[in-house]
Amino acid sequence: MFSFRKLLSEIGETLQFSVRVFETAFYTPCSLEDVADQTWKVTIQSLPTTILAGFFVGAIMTVQFTMQIKAFGALGYLGGLATSATIREIGPLLIAFLLSGKIGAFTSAELGTMQVTEQIDAIRCLGANPIQEIIVPRYFGILISSFFLLTAGMFASIFGGAIMGYFFAGINLEEYYRHIPTMVNWFSIGSGLFKCVVFALVLAAICTYKGYSTTGGAKGVGRAVVMTAVTTMLSIVVADWFTSFLSDAFLQLYLGDRL
Repeated sequence: MFSFRKLLSEIGETLQFSVRVFETAFYTPCSLEDVADQTWKVTIQSLPTTILAGFFVGAIMTVQFTMQIKAFGALGYLGGLATSATIREIGPLLIAFLLSGKIGAFTSAELGTMQVTEQIDAIRCLGANPIQEIIVPRYFGILISSFFLLTAGMFASIFGGAIMGYFFAGINLEEYYRHIPTMVNWFSIGSGLFKCVVFALVLAAICTYKGYSTTGGAKGVGRAVVMTAVTTMLSIVVADWFTSFLSDAFLQLYLGDRL
């Protein structure tokens, strides 16, 4: 049963956990080698899937825009329209959904298993800080790798859109790419990258918190994985609305100063 109070409690606990992680990283930082290892591990595991997903996201957007603008004889602007929509909105959102199911679920299951098998308690008994030893490297590893994976996925979506434009709409690659600068400006790119940062932060915070706070044995691990996937996807949708609102507000402020 849905409980608004429980939802607020979960949000507050996740934020407190993230603050604790950042404080630990600042005052008692972990080894940079551990962060690099986690970043490399996550990136290698998810890069092929992300590239493939990004390719088809761009292809889907090209097909949809082709059906809409073909009747108006504006196929020459297909590259600009599809790329702008992909970079600013659709690309980061769909690829973040994919990463939430792959990276988020895996990390939550890994940390949850360590928690229920008392490996984290063993680290604490040895006088070490489990937040420093196992959470901080994974948190920042996921944060860094997710940002680069999302960015790589968006570039793959541009290529996928161009390929689909060639085969589906009959537009050569040069014509497709020629109109991208006319509709994709630095603000569009910045908005897309800003979404990537926020989505990566949401993913890292939720999956590490859910895994670290797992209780209830093997059943609790499964429950944590499911909750991680559901909570992350819902949070990404809310974060997408919030970042879109901020981006539009910033654009209006910038245009107001220019007028």
